[in-house]
Amino acid sequence: MVEKPLKDLSQRTKEFALIIIRVYSSLPTTTLAQVLGKQLLRSGTSVGAHYREASRARSDAEFISKLGGGHQELEE
Repeated sequence: MVEKPLKDLSQRTKEFALIIIRVYSSLPTTTLAQVLGKQLLRSGTSVGAHYREASRARSDAEFISKLGGGHQELEE
């Protein structure tokens, strides 16, 4: 079996953000859907930003700390 190489995490987080944006755009315009959708939009699109910030970390500890922030966003 031939395994596909894994995509770079920065590319995967960008694609994830684009999916989140499409989901948000397809939600109904009801107040409830928009309130929940905006939270989804904020947390789903911030993951890539957290990863890019972590990739510029000056130490392993700083990298782990910054990724922890992104993980927290996803759990919301």
